[in-house]
Amino acid sequence: MSSEDAQQGEAGGGAAEGRTVRVVLVDDHRMFRTGVQAEIGETGRTGVEVVGEAADVDQAVTVITATRPEVVLLDVHLPGGGGVEVLRRSAAMMADAERPVRFLALSVSDAAEDVIGVIRGGARGYVTKTITGTDLVNAVFRVSDGDAVFSPRLAGFVLDAFASTDAPPVDEDLDRLTQREREVLRLIARGYAYKEIAKQLFISVKTVESHVSAVLRKLQLSNRHELTRWAAARRLI
Repeated sequence: MSSEDAQQGEAGGGAAEGRTVRVVLVDDHRMFRTGVQAEIGETGRTGVEVVGEAADVDQAVTVITATRPEVVLLDVHLPGGGGVEVLRRSAAMMADAERPVRFLALSVSDAAEDVIGVIRGGARGYVTKTITGTDLVNAVFRVSDGDAVFSPRLAGFVLDAFASTDAPPVDEDLDRLTQREREVLRLIARGYAYKEIAKQLFISVKTVESHVSAVLRKLQLSNRHELTRWAAARRLI
């Protein structure tokens, strides 16, 4: 995607200024972490130093506590409770006036509830995984400076949510689903084939099938057509 995916700064500004921002990558897909490391982790060029990686909630909290980075690139969907749980368990580090740890969500999901959930949890921004390497570096530096950074479409979700005086209603049916199941639900409802979903989420087709079966069982639905109607009725598409 174009550089519109994140609010822009000057490319390579951190490296040019001689600054280094220490970053931890939290994502449950090793290949994705490897790709991000290759894209932004060449410190002499980008000014970003990747000081740790984690694949689930427990690992994330351990690595963040041990390394105390300036910025954590955090996936929303993680084994062990998701990105929101990492934020909850890192609250003291985020609140540290001397050495605050700041979080930037980096996710394939563009769902409003995912964006709002991590922002309410304390993340300083949210960008999607289609962001370019240059824009991601810029976003990291801006978040390290205390700015908020969002992909333009996602910023609207946050403004709408916090402008409302009414708390969103609790959907008990939706709450039965894990974050990954919600993501699969949304893509199924949008008409994606299993292979397309697998590619988008960096998982196998078999795993997609397992998530779909779990969603249908938990929601007591029979097929993807009923699932699509269910999702449309809740404006999840």
